[in-house]
Amino acid sequence: MTKPKIAQKSPAPVQVVAGKTYYWCSCGESKSQPFCDGSHKGSGFSPVPYTGEKDGIVYFCACKQSSNGVLCDGSHKALS
Repeated sequence: MTKPKIAQKSPAPVQVVAGKTYYWCSCGESKSQPFCDGSHKGSGFSPVPYTGEKDGIVYFCACKQSSNGVLCDGSHKALS
């Protein structure tokens, strides 16, 4: 797999905890989006760590096209 699968065409809002590390799925195959469940094994993709800066809602990228890393930058709006 060279391109990630589009898991969904909208961001995934998640309540995060300051100091806790989350592992974002970069391949799009995980059944526990937006987080990794190990589905990437053998694909060349690997999970990307994100540590909460403060308690609150974070909008993780679920289309896997964001130029803002694990966070949504609105790239899903340009997908057909």
